[in-house]
Amino acid sequence: MIAIRDTVNLLSKLTFKRCMTILKVWVSYQYSKRTGNVVHPSVPYSIAIEPTTSCNLRCPECPSGLRSFTRPTGMLTLPLFSKVIDELYKEITYLIFYFQGEPYLNTSFLEMVKYASGKGIYTATSTNAHYLNDENARKTVESGLDRLIISIDGTTQEVYEQYRVGGSLDKVLEGTKNIVAWKKKLNVSTPHIIFQFLVVKPNQHQLEDVKRIAKTYGVTEVRFKTAQIYDYKNGSDLIPDIDKYARYKKNADNTYSIKNSLLNHCWKMWHSCVITWDGKIVPCCFDKDAHLVMGELQQFSFKQIWNNDAYLRFRKSLLTSRSEIDMCKNCTEGTQVWA
Repeated sequence: MIAIRDTVNLLSKLTFKRCMTILKVWVSYQYSKRTGNVVHPSVPYSIAIEPTTSCNLRCPECPSGLRSFTRPTGMLTLPLFSKVIDELYKEITYLIFYFQGEPYLNTSFLEMVKYASGKGIYTATSTNAHYLNDENARKTVESGLDRLIISIDGTTQEVYEQYRVGGSLDKVLEGTKNIVAWKKKLNVSTPHIIFQFLVVKPNQHQLEDVKRIAKTYGVTEVRFKTAQIYDYKNGSDLIPDIDKYARYKKNADNTYSIKNSLLNHCWKMWHSCVITWDGKIVPCCFDKDAHLVMGELQQFSFKQIWNNDAYLRFRKSLLTSRSEIDMCKNCTEGTQVWA
């Protein structure tokens, strides 16, 4: 019932112009696949924006956690964020405040959420929940945030910290408790809280346990997410034994390969994009180090970038030789499994 309420909330954000944007995006995508013409007559209906690249944890397989970025680390500013929203709010329906890093480290984060929510956009974020103290929990609920994804990758501290290096499961649970309490105090239904469980070999035995914990803490939705492994070809201690939750398959020669085949098209390149903290537009969340910059919002408007030569060339390459694009080689569709 709660998940249905969340869907109804999302649908309530639709206006005639936003519906038309979604329709234009879908028609443009189908037309491009059939004809190879990649001129896109619409802006996306969904964007991801990065509050920061900084993070308090040191998770393996995460550039923020490994401190391995070649791009600069910094914080999204409110003026840059406002510029993006003011240009796009009539068309976009969904906005996720996440790419890399921990959003709550940006002290302007909840002010940005409130600004976007005031424009009628469905807002979401993903957090490790270490900064959801009582005050931040209250401000989060008051900001109008629609969806809060909480990463909980273990149900005991011993297992949790094997992936969430430097993290505290108690803080995650306390933060969850604070959000639920403030929703009740303020008598509101948002944010919709989701426990996201990244399934890796050390925690694969705790899938049922996290469902029970979610129920105990008043979290009505759990999602199991498969883990992206950068150097997967020779295997990894993180790849789970449960095939359903592994992105990779073991070959006869004991090497590993990605399960899905790379088809020469990608829906994401038509309906969404990612904006880094410093205003660079990259086509997908798999470009974590922002190697494929389509343009910079410090110099151009979003709409000027969306159909510039760089973007047109990139979309064209997806339709002809996607398997040759480095960013796409570790791409897996359907990376979440609903509990």
